[in-house]
Amino acid sequence: MKTIKYISFLTLVLLAAFFFSCESMGSVLQAGAGIAQEMGVPGADLISTYAKAFEQITPEQEYYIGRAVGANVLAAYRLQTNTPALTTYINRICSALVINSSRPDIFNGYHAAILDSDEINAFATPGGHIFITRGLINCTTSEDTLASVIAHEVAHIQLQHGLNAIKSGRRAEAFSSTLSYAAEVRAGDSRFSEVVGTFAEGVGEVVTTMMTKGYSRSQELDADAGAMKLLSLAGYEPSSLLDMLRVLEKEQSGHPGGFNSTHPTPQQRIDSAQKNVGMYSVPDTRSYRQARYAAVN
Repeated sequence: MKTIKYISFLTLVLLAAFFFSCESMGSVLQAGAGIAQEMGVPGADLISTYAKAFEQITPEQEYYIGRAVGANVLAAYRLQTNTPALTTYINRICSALVINSSRPDIFNGYHAAILDSDEINAFATPGGHIFITRGLINCTTSEDTLASVIAHEVAHIQLQHGLNAIKSGRRAEAFSSTLSYAAEVRAGDSRFSEVVGTFAEGVGEVVTTMMTKGYSRSQELDADAGAMKLLSLAGYEPSSLLDMLRVLEKEQSGHPGGFNSTHPTPQQRIDSAQKNVGMYSVPDTRSYRQARYAAVN
């Protein structure tokens, strides 16, 4: 009977938390954990585990998570260091894209770098780190198409797609721990498996998602939609994203891996982007930027 009361209390606290927003859920669960500890409920730590699963990641934590993810990227790719003018150029484009965005300021700013690889790919870590391969830069045809590549990666950062991978992993682990705990209580054992929802594991989840599995189709299409908005706010031609996707479509068959393995097909992205491009009306000033693009390419 006592065990049943304990499980009932835990269930009540966990269910009650779900009536609150994600921002409030962690606080509710932490309060429940304190009450559970005072009552001597054996599963009090489980509530703390849920609180951790739903707690907000601070901008500073986001930055350091991104640094750790970036270190994993650089373990697989080498930085291109012999083209400083091009690196400066892509960072200036990045600055132009974020200045009027919804998140112009993050903990340590946005930083773009070039990976010394013929692979056609790009990565964006939480906290503002953007990596673009030489192969992808070589596929661009103008500053605006290059800006569309950068804008897509900035959109991933601003939409917090990388952090969502951590949050999803933590919550899945928390639910798994609930089942484990329930089984141990039924067996008469008060011990249960704690969630190892650490940032170290979260970094691994982001790396796997970003470099191997890829983001979900909806996240990639949302990043494209966000990219067009960023382009328009900065005065770039939003339809340049479509131009870039058409180039990628042509390149796709000759370059296995890269974008092909982690993104929806270019045609899927083109179909989606075409539905959004009509929302923007920007004066076409691409010709003014062609000389500076040519100077560094």
